[in-house]
Amino acid sequence: MASILVDRKEDALPKLTTEQIARLEPHGTRLRTHRNQVLSEPGSRDRQFMVVLSGSIEILRPGIAGDDLITLHMPGEFSGELSTLRSTGSFVRVRVREEGQVLALNDEALREVVQTDAELSELIMRAFILRRVGLIASQQDGVVLIGSRFSASTLRVQQFLTRNGAPYVSVDVDTDLSVQALLDRFHVGIDDVPIVIVRGKQVLKNPSNHEIAAELSLNPVIDQTRVRDVIVIGAGPAGLAAAVYAASEGLDVLVVEANAPGGQAGSSSKIENYLGFPTGISGGALAGRALVQSQKFGAELTVATGAVRLKCDHRPYEIELSCGETLRTRSIVIASGAEYRQLALENLNRYVGAGIYYAATHVEAKLCGEDEVIVVGGGNSAGQAAVFLAGAARHVHLLVRSGGLAESMSRYLIRRIEESPRITLHVRTEIVALHGETQLERVTWKSAMSAEPETHPIKHVFLMTGAVPKTEWLKGCICLDKKGFVLTGSAVTAEELLKAKWPLPRAPGLFETNIPGVFAVGDVRSGSAKRVASAVGEGSVCVQLVHAALQE
Repeated sequence: MASILVDRKEDALPKLTTEQIARLEPHGTRLRTHRNQVLSEPGSRDRQFMVVLSGSIEILRPGIAGDDLITLHMPGEFSGELSTLRSTGSFVRVRVREEGQVLALNDEALREVVQTDAELSELIMRAFILRRVGLIASQQDGVVLIGSRFSASTLRVQQFLTRNGAPYVSVDVDTDLSVQALLDRFHVGIDDVPIVIVRGKQVLKNPSNHEIAAELSLNPVIDQTRVRDVIVIGAGPAGLAAAVYAASEGLDVLVVEANAPGGQAGSSSKIENYLGFPTGISGGALAGRALVQSQKFGAELTVATGAVRLKCDHRPYEIELSCGETLRTRSIVIASGAEYRQLALENLNRYVGAGIYYAATHVEAKLCGEDEVIVVGGGNSAGQAAVFLAGAARHVHLLVRSGGLAESMSRYLIRRIEESPRITLHVRTEIVALHGETQLERVTWKSAMSAEPETHPIKHVFLMTGAVPKTEWLKGCICLDKKGFVLTGSAVTAEELLKAKWPLPRAPGLFETNIPGVFAVGDVRSGSAKRVASAVGEGSVCVQLVHAALQE
């Protein structure tokens, strides 16, 4: 975090004026502090935003080697980072160094300030974002991941922590000479990897994403008795857009995400044709900004738990989650998105995370080093991946089943692929076999222009082909098309409405399903454009329909 504090100190550690503190005063409570008093522990959700009025408080990061001082807040400065706004677990310890007095605001009061005071909102939000960026960049050992680059589960944990913005340091058992001492200290072995060590105390062996989220307190405490105005299923561009607009208009919003914010777009290294970002933005950065924006307005997010069943025969509707909880809501926005289609190869699953990847970010690119790689797919995601990977890989082979890219890919990406000496386009070509013991070692592909298949010593394949909707949990309740995408609006036939016992005199609205007050937006919707901008537009427009449904 040191570089952020030095390079952008005024933004990361702003000092409030007397007048600004006076505006915060009605929202908080003055508290006396005494030396060495711990005001907040790592993992705690029950903490407050504190402005130092007198004395000082230190921000410490617990780790394997003990507490590490991040910064010291003096009078006029304030504590907190993004987890303070989100009501999720803290990554730091807050302790009093010199006794004095602080002005403390709870999370509800803090959200009221950032929603109503433009000047303080900009100042606080900028500081919170920079502090989280600093924590991630600092590579300190508050959370340690011991893993192997040859382990699919290690990659899964890396992806989960990275995409959820959780600071961690990674230790590779294959290359780090000091790893044995670490394993011995915590009484674990190489067979236990991936291992997550939290705050130098808790040891998780090959944990699920849900277990990691629970240990790091990544989720707010969800009240199952509460009936929400709207629950959004999926935190991709469409779902986050719906959350931002619904929360900003005063609705009680909860977003349920099975993995991490961003959806399929979150796995993109750079999106260059999204309005307002002429130099491009990564899918992860776009999702991160949208998430902060939604939570600024009061939307809540829970990750690492997905929807497994919808009960739509009565209102409020009920959604069963994979963690066993049941949520109730007056309306639903289905934005669960789609995932890349798997190739019909017998041993494909053996290599997922160990040579087969469905995302092309810096996490996956690091595993490839300077090796040759294959990208399969003819859409924009595949094109972006090929261009990104060509910046580091020795060579990129882009395989498509069609005769070219013109019908499925943006022209600017086609030109870059054509002009790159490190990318070779193979048309009418498909992978027919994968080879290797525990890791992918060779790939065989067959081209329509060649009589015999070709086998190449390539260890990394990025699959970005087609789209399979995440709608299994909706079957028996919501009308789907032949491919499993959700039917909405005029696409829902009179026969289907009759079968679903549609109770209203009006027909379903633009994004409404065969169940009143249940909407679908983005990639999961039948007939959608499968573009980030389109998904954001659908998510935001849908909120107007949600308001109307809630008034019926």
